[in-house]
Amino acid sequence: MTILQVEKLTKSFGGLTAVSNFNMGLRKGELVGLIGPNGAGKTTVFNLLTGIYAPTSGRIRLNINGQEKEIQGLKPNAICNAGIARTFQNIRLFRELTVLDNVCIAMHQNMNYGLFSGLFHLPSYKREEKRLIEESYELLRIMKLDHKAYELAKNLPYGEQRHLEIARALATQPSLLLLDEPAAGMNPAETTQLTDIIHWIREQFNLTILLIEHDMSLVMRICKRIFVLDHGLLIAEGAPEEVRSNKQVIKAYLGEEINNA
Repeated sequence: MTILQVEKLTKSFGGLTAVSNFNMGLRKGELVGLIGPNGAGKTTVFNLLTGIYAPTSGRIRLNINGQEKEIQGLKPNAICNAGIARTFQNIRLFRELTVLDNVCIAMHQNMNYGLFSGLFHLPSYKREEKRLIEESYELLRIMKLDHKAYELAKNLPYGEQRHLEIARALATQPSLLLLDEPAAGMNPAETTQLTDIIHWIREQFNLTILLIEHDMSLVMRICKRIFVLDHGLLIAEGAPEEVRSNKQVIKAYLGEEINNA
């Protein structure tokens, strides 16, 4: 089943076209890579998919549990509620709040009590708050951060901040998870651990994952399909071995990094 269908997606900023007639389909449960040189338009695609930018033209159709809707131009909160969550290239945590609070805040959109119950701390409020904390702890355990639940987010090492951002995205209960350079700034050991976590959460949470990543060895190792952008244009799509040998991709990357991945 196709969970996301992107058709002729275009975004222009004045006279600059950042993404042009981009087409992409994601099937449920896939782990797909979106790669390209710096400035290729990858993060612009993510911003279009998550409502940070409205497209100049094109369609984005999301199909969750057989319910299909067009989401182009919707606000980010509406798209998150529809089932898409993301992380960012530049980490965006609530740095002055605890690790646990960062996850709890993200989970609040799924709480099942009303304003009256919340104001007066009725039993339904207390039950939901207890569930929220328990489920937040579980996400922290999965990301190996439960022992740091009450530390401030800003005090975590860089790699653990990346893990916390993924935990926070998972707290919104997405069907489609977009990871923007999740391995950026990590050492080889942290990258290996991250790879295992990505595989595990995809299976455990029944997720479809689309990731942007400059670490070509990671992309080639974990993605079953790869889309390649260059100057806003889709220049290749296929399995890792097909992309690796594609002449346009080699030219875009000046050859060496892809060939040696």
